[in-house]
Amino acid sequence: MRGCRMNKQVQSFLPRDDRILDVKQGDVTGDGQVDTVYLIGTKREDSPYVQNITLVVEYGDQSIATIRLQESSGYHPTIFLGDVTGDKVDDVLIVIDSGGSGGIVYAYIYSFIQGKMKPIFDSDVFNNSSQYEVNYRDQYVVEVISSRPSKRYTLSLKDRGQDYLTDIYNSDGTLKQPIQGFVSPLAGIYPTDFDRDGTYELVMFQNIAGQYNADRLGYMNNIWGWDGQNFVPLRQTVEILGENISLS
Repeated sequence: MRGCRMNKQVQSFLPRDDRILDVKQGDVTGDGQVDTVYLIGTKREDSPYVQNITLVVEYGDQSIATIRLQESSGYHPTIFLGDVTGDKVDDVLIVIDSGGSGGIVYAYIYSFIQGKMKPIFDSDVFNNSSQYEVNYRDQYVVEVISSRPSKRYTLSLKDRGQDYLTDIYNSDGTLKQPIQGFVSPLAGIYPTDFDRDGTYELVMFQNIAGQYNADRLGYMNNIWGWDGQNFVPLRQTVEILGENISLS
């Protein structure tokens, strides 16, 4: 439990098989008192897989709130406390690894609004609002189109190896047939205080894949910030993997 004991009042309503998965302390209400934020769930000793993941907030006045997460199963659930809205009060970020081959995560942010913990970020909403097209083009390139923000990126395939290219392209560099890749759902989310003003922006990564998940072409990097009502895109870039070279 990382140095924090659960209040008996909290323990009293937990299912017998549930355990504490993570715990953090901070002021999530803005009243100046220390609140304790738990993730609890059901986990077998012989498996890292967790089910029934639930957010429990024990406020400084000893009252308690519980929230069942939309995606309540996965691996390595964690809590981050920090101000993402600019009101100088800690918000609650929860990240859970899905465990799938694409490295997808589930992420939720809760903020204390009008006396209750309310969701202000949901990875499913982010995924649905961030649409992409990934199309292989002639002459050994892939075109990635983003809908939010509206941008186009061109990735070179010339370092992918002759066997890879021969399967896809004719000798003159034209495609043998149309091929589409894809951008994965959210694969990583990292609060970062770029301006050093105490307010965190959200750095979010998605995998750009070719014909299958392991055919990694690069990473879509989105930075979102709070505009007073919602999270909105601030900047988007694409990161590519460098080609190994010999400097000798």
